[in-house]
Amino acid sequence: ADLSKPETIPATLVGIHTIIDCATGRPEEPIKTVRLNDLMVDWEGKVALIQCAKAMGIQKYVFFSIHNCDKHPEVPLMEIKYCTEKFLQDSGLPHITIRLCGFMQGLIGQYAVPILEEKSVWGTDAPTRIAYMDTQDIARLTFIALRNEKVNGKLLTFAGPRAWTTQEVIALCERLAGQDANVTTVPVTVLRFTRQLTRFFEWTNDVADRLAFSEVLTSDTVFSAPMTETYDLLGVDAKDIVSLEKYLQDYFTNILKKLKDIKAQSKQTDIIF
Repeated sequence: ADLSKPETIPATLVGIHTIIDCATGRPEEPIKTVRLNDLMVDWEGKVALIQCAKAMGIQKYVFFSIHNCDKHPEVPLMEIKYCTEKFLQDSGLPHITIRLCGFMQGLIGQYAVPILEEKSVWGTDAPTRIAYMDTQDIARLTFIALRNEKVNGKLLTFAGPRAWTTQEVIALCERLAGQDANVTTVPVTVLRFTRQLTRFFEWTNDVADRLAFSEVLTSDTVFSAPMTETYDLLGVDAKDIVSLEKYLQDYFTNILKKLKDIKAQSKQTDIIF
C-alpha cells in the first residue's frame, strides 16, 4: 500500500489481524505542519489507514510515536505524531501507542563512521539528553507487548538505560575508536536564527521545518523516561536491554578487527584507515 494513495490500502489488509505502523516522513521528503486547510499527505494517509483498519476489523493497531511529541507543537513531525495518537485513541480501535526516544543504529553513521574515516563530526552545544535504544530491543519489546492484554490501550515509552548528550556520545566513540574526532560544533543559536530566516521564503519552508528540531534542542528536554514500570508490565529484565556502551563497543570491536584483517591481507603498506 501507499499511504499517499488511500485507495491502495484496503486490499493489503485482507487477512491481516495486526498492524504495526512505523511509517513516517523521510528526510528527503517535504514535511509540512498539520494545519486546518493545509493537511499533509502523510497525515491523510494515516487517517485513511486507521479508518480502513477500523472498518475491516483489525484486532490490534500498534503505532510508533515520538517521546514528548505532545510538548512540542512547533516541530511539524512531532505535532503530526501527537495528532495521530489522538485520532487513533478516538477511533475505538484496540491499540498500543509506543513513544520512542532515539535509535542506537542512527549513531553509527552520524558519529562512529566519520570518526573512523577521520571526517568531520557535526554536533551542537545543546544540553539535550537522549536515551538511545537498540532497535532489536525495541522490536522484541513490541512483540512482547502484542501478546500482553494488559497493555491494550496504553501509551508506553521505550527508552534506553541512560540519557546521553551529543558531547558524551562523541567522547564515547573517541574512546572506543582510539582516536580523536574532528568535531565541528554548531551553536544552537545559529540553528534557531537560520530557521527564522528560512521561514520567510516558501522555497525554504522544508528547511525551516527540519530546523524546527533546534527549538527542541534549546529547551533542555530530556528524551528519556523511567522504564521500571514498563519492564514489570512486560515481564522484562532490565539487564537484558543493551546499553549504548555495549552496543558501540561491539560495533567498534568488530569493525576495527575487520579493518586490521583487510590491512593484513593487502600487499600495500601505506593504507590509512
